[in-house]
Amino acid sequence: MRYLSQRYTMPYAMQKGLLTDIGTEELAHMEMIAAIVRQLTKNLTPEQVVESGFGPYYIDHTTAIWPQAAGGIPFNACEFQSKGDAITDLTEDLAAEQKARSTYDNILRVVKDPEVCDPIRFLREREIVHFQRFGEALRNLQEHLDSKNFYAFNPEFDSVKTK
Repeated sequence: MRYLSQRYTMPYAMQKGLLTDIGTEELAHMEMIAAIVRQLTKNLTPEQVVESGFGPYYIDHTTAIWPQAAGGIPFNACEFQSKGDAITDLTEDLAAEQKARSTYDNILRVVKDPEVCDPIRFLREREIVHFQRFGEALRNLQEHLDSKNFYAFNPEFDSVKTK
Protein backbone atom coordinates (compact mmCIF):
# COMPACT_ATOMS: atom_id res chain seq x y z
CA MET A 1 0.00 0.00 0.00
CA ARG A 2 2.91 2.36 0.72
CA TYR A 3 3.99 2.35 -2.90
CA LEU A 4 0.51 2.90 -4.27
CA SER A 5 0.06 5.86 -1.91
CA GLN A 6 3.42 7.40 -2.81
CA ARG A 7 2.86 7.36 -6.57
CA TYR A 8 0.35 10.22 -6.50
CA THR A 9 2.91 12.87 -5.60
CA MET A 10 6.00 11.53 -7.38
CA PRO A 11 7.25 14.24 -9.73
CA TYR A 12 8.34 12.00 -12.61
CA ALA A 13 6.64 9.30 -14.68
CA MET A 14 9.40 6.71 -14.22
CA GLN A 15 8.97 6.67 -10.44
CA LYS A 16 5.15 6.78 -10.67
CA GLY A 17 5.14 3.77 -12.98
CA LEU A 18 7.57 1.84 -10.82
CA LEU A 19 5.54 2.51 -7.67
CA THR A 20 2.38 1.36 -9.45
CA ASP A 21 4.03 -1.83 -10.69
CA ILE A 22 5.69 -2.78 -7.41
CA GLY A 23 2.66 -1.72 -5.36
CA THR A 24 0.45 -4.03 -7.41
CA GLU A 25 2.94 -6.87 -7.05
CA GLU A 26 3.12 -6.33 -3.29
CA LEU A 27 -0.65 -6.86 -3.05
CA ALA A 28 -0.09 -10.27 -4.65
CA HIS A 29 2.69 -10.96 -2.12
CA MET A 30 0.26 -10.25 0.70
CA GLU A 31 -2.17 -12.72 -0.86
CA MET A 32 0.57 -15.37 -1.04
CA ILE A 33 1.47 -14.92 2.62
CA ALA A 34 -2.20 -15.07 3.62
CA ALA A 35 -2.60 -18.32 1.65
CA ILE A 36 0.44 -19.83 3.39
CA VAL A 37 -0.90 -18.85 6.82
CA ARG A 38 -4.29 -20.31 5.93
CA GLN A 39 -2.74 -23.59 4.77
CA LEU A 40 -0.73 -23.85 7.99
CA THR A 41 -3.64 -23.11 10.31
CA LYS A 42 -6.81 -24.50 8.71
CA ASN A 43 -6.66 -27.95 10.32
CA LEU A 44 -5.14 -27.11 13.71
CA THR A 45 -6.70 -28.73 16.75
CA PRO A 46 -7.22 -26.61 19.87
CA GLU A 47 -4.29 -28.46 21.47
CA GLN A 48 -2.00 -27.63 18.54
CA VAL A 49 -3.10 -24.00 18.69
CA VAL A 50 -1.98 -23.78 22.34
CA GLU A 51 1.24 -25.79 21.83
CA SER A 52 2.29 -23.66 18.86
CA GLY A 53 1.96 -20.34 20.68
CA PHE A 54 -0.88 -19.41 18.32
CA GLY A 55 -3.37 -19.24 21.22
CA PRO A 56 -3.68 -15.45 21.68
CA TYR A 57 -4.19 -14.94 17.94
CA TYR A 58 -6.70 -17.80 17.83
CA ILE A 59 -8.71 -16.35 20.73
CA ASP A 60 -9.23 -13.10 18.81
CA HIS A 61 -9.44 -14.32 15.21
CA THR A 62 -9.84 -18.13 15.23
CA THR A 63 -7.92 -19.01 12.05
CA ALA A 64 -9.08 -16.02 10.01
CA ILE A 65 -6.40 -13.96 8.30
CA TRP A 66 -5.64 -10.83 10.31
CA PRO A 67 -2.46 -9.18 8.97
CA GLN A 68 -0.02 -8.37 11.74
CA ALA A 69 3.67 -8.42 12.54
CA ALA A 70 5.20 -11.43 14.24
CA GLY A 71 5.14 -9.46 17.50
CA GLY A 72 1.36 -9.11 17.26
CA ILE A 73 1.13 -5.50 16.04
CA PRO A 74 -1.72 -5.36 13.50
CA PHE A 75 -1.34 -3.86 10.06
CA ASN A 76 -2.34 -0.19 10.11
CA ALA A 77 -2.08 3.02 8.13
CA CYS A 78 1.45 3.59 9.46
CA GLU A 79 2.53 0.95 6.95
CA PHE A 80 1.85 3.39 4.11
CA GLN A 81 4.88 5.56 4.97
CA SER A 82 4.15 8.26 2.44
CA LYS A 83 6.05 11.45 3.28
CA GLY A 84 5.45 13.48 0.14
CA ASP A 85 9.15 13.96 -0.60
CA ALA A 86 10.45 11.83 -3.46
CA ILE A 87 13.93 11.36 -1.99
CA THR A 88 12.58 10.48 1.45
CA ASP A 89 9.95 8.11 0.07
CA LEU A 90 12.31 6.23 -2.24
CA THR A 91 14.89 5.93 0.54
CA GLU A 92 12.18 4.56 2.84
CA ASP A 93 11.18 2.13 0.09
CA LEU A 94 14.74 0.86 -0.18
CA ALA A 95 14.78 0.24 3.58
CA ALA A 96 11.37 -1.47 3.49
CA GLU A 97 12.54 -3.92 0.84
CA GLN A 98 15.64 -4.78 2.87
CA LYS A 99 13.55 -5.26 6.03
CA ALA A 100 11.25 -7.61 4.13
CA ARG A 101 14.22 -9.55 2.77
CA SER A 102 15.60 -9.89 6.30
CA THR A 103 12.24 -11.19 7.52
CA TYR A 104 12.18 -13.79 4.75
CA ASP A 105 15.76 -14.77 5.63
CA ASN A 106 14.66 -15.30 9.24
CA ILE A 107 11.66 -17.39 8.16
CA LEU A 108 13.92 -19.56 6.02
CA ARG A 109 16.24 -20.13 8.99
CA VAL A 110 13.48 -21.61 11.14
CA VAL A 111 10.99 -23.16 8.69
CA LYS A 112 11.90 -26.34 6.84
CA ASP A 113 8.61 -27.18 5.10
CA PRO A 114 9.26 -26.91 1.33
CA GLU A 115 5.65 -25.84 0.72
CA VAL A 116 6.41 -22.76 2.84
CA CYS A 117 10.06 -22.26 1.94
CA ASP A 118 9.67 -22.31 -1.84
CA PRO A 119 7.20 -19.39 -2.02
CA ILE A 120 9.16 -17.53 0.68
CA ARG A 121 12.32 -17.88 -1.42
CA PHE A 122 10.41 -16.48 -4.39
CA LEU A 123 9.19 -13.53 -2.32
CA ARG A 124 12.72 -12.94 -1.02
CA GLU A 125 14.03 -12.80 -4.59
CA ARG A 126 11.35 -10.25 -5.49
CA GLU A 127 12.39 -8.05 -2.54
CA ILE A 128 15.93 -8.01 -3.91
CA VAL A 129 14.65 -7.02 -7.36
CA HIS A 130 12.45 -4.32 -5.83
CA PHE A 131 15.43 -2.96 -3.89
CA GLN A 132 17.41 -2.76 -7.11
CA ARG A 133 14.57 -1.06 -8.97
CA PHE A 134 14.07 1.51 -6.19
CA GLY A 135 17.81 2.21 -6.32
CA GLU A 136 17.49 2.86 -10.06
CA ALA A 137 14.48 5.10 -9.44
CA LEU A 138 16.37 7.12 -6.85
CA ARG A 139 19.34 7.55 -9.19
CA ASN A 140 16.98 8.60 -11.99
CA LEU A 141 15.32 11.12 -9.69
CA GLN A 142 18.69 12.52 -8.70
CA GLU A 143 19.59 12.98 -12.36
CA HIS A 144 16.43 15.04 -12.87
CA LEU A 145 17.09 17.35 -9.96
CA ASP A 146 19.42 20.30 -10.02
CA SER A 147 22.54 18.74 -8.52
CA LYS A 148 23.58 21.97 -6.77
CA ASN A 149 20.23 22.07 -4.94
CA PHE A 150 19.83 18.34 -4.55
CA TYR A 151 18.72 18.41 -0.92
CA ALA A 152 17.63 22.04 -0.85
CA PHE A 153 13.99 21.49 -1.82
CA ASN A 154 11.20 18.95 -2.00
CA PRO A 155 10.66 18.15 -5.70
CA GLU A 156 7.13 16.95 -4.99
CA PHE A 157 6.11 20.30 -3.54
CA ASP A 158 8.54 23.03 -4.54
CA SER A 159 9.25 24.16 -8.09
CA VAL A 160 12.03 22.22 -9.76
CA LYS A 161 14.10 22.81 -12.84
CA THR A 162 14.16 19.77 -15.10
CA LYS A 163 16.91 19.02 -17.55
